[in-house]
Amino acid sequence: MGIIDNINKLFDHRVRLGIMSVLVVNDEADFNRLKELLDVTDGNLASHLKALEKAEYISVRKAFVGRKPQTTYRATKSGKEAFKKHIEAIERLIK
Repeated sequence: MGIIDNINKLFDHRVRLGIMSVLVVNDEADFNRLKELLDVTDGNLASHLKALEKAEYISVRKAFVGRKPQTTYRATKSGKEAFKKHIEAIERLIK
């Protein structure tokens, strides 16, 4: 097994890496919180969230809080596992 086998191309981008880092540590985060933490534009964040959702690494819940729509994201079990393997592979690579 090569040292870069478990490095996941989906986590290559810093925004996707950041999204997963936030969602693995916290149970969930809403769109505005992720945007604030990662300091990215709406469109940029939305496209990266879509890529992670398509891979089924995150789940999305849309609801209304009062009259305002709120979109909340969570890391899925498979997303957490893939992220853990990716981080472990990077750590092996560094050593």
